[in-house]
Amino acid sequence: MIIFFFLLFSFVVAQRLLEVVYARFNEKRMREQGAIEAGEGHYKWIVLLHIFFFLSLLAEVLYVGTDTAGGWLWFLVIFVLAQVLRIWSLASLGPFWNTKILVLPGAERIRRGPYRWFSHPNYIVVATEIAVLPLIFGAWRTACFFSIANALLLIYVRIPAEEKALQELKRS
Repeated sequence: MIIFFFLLFSFVVAQRLLEVVYARFNEKRMREQGAIEAGEGHYKWIVLLHIFFFLSLLAEVLYVGTDTAGGWLWFLVIFVLAQVLRIWSLASLGPFWNTKILVLPGAERIRRGPYRWFSHPNYIVVATEIAVLPLIFGAWRTACFFSIANALLLIYVRIPAEEKALQELKRS
C-alpha cells in the first residue's frame, strides 16, 4: 500500500505543480489584458495551507503508517470523482482559471459547466480532496485538521474576497 501511496501522492503533487504553471500562464495573459488581482493578502495562507497539507499527509503516512481498512476504496472513488469535477471546472473557466483572484474588467462571469449550478465548484473539489485523500491511507488526523483549516479559510476569507471581486466586475 505504501507504493500506491507514493504513486497517488506524486500524481497529486505533480498535478498541483502543473496547475501552478497553467495559472501563471493565464495570469500573465490576463494581466496583459488589464486584469486586476483581488485578495492578494490571503493568497500566501492558501499556499501555506496546501504545502503543510502535503507535508502532514506524508509525515502521517510515513510515521504513523497506513491503514486501508474502513472503506478506503470508497474514499478513492470519491477522490477520482473529484478529479473529474476538477477537470470540468478548469476546462469551463479555460483561460480565466487561476489560483489567484483575477478580475478582467468587461468580462462576463462564467456560467457554463459546473458553474451553472455552483459558484465555486473547484472549492468543492479542494475540500473533498483534503478530506478523502488522507482517508484513503488512514491519515485521519491530517484529514480532520486540514479540512477544518481549509473550510475556515474558504468560508471566512477566500470566498468572500472572490464574491466581492466578482460583484465589482459586475458593476464595471
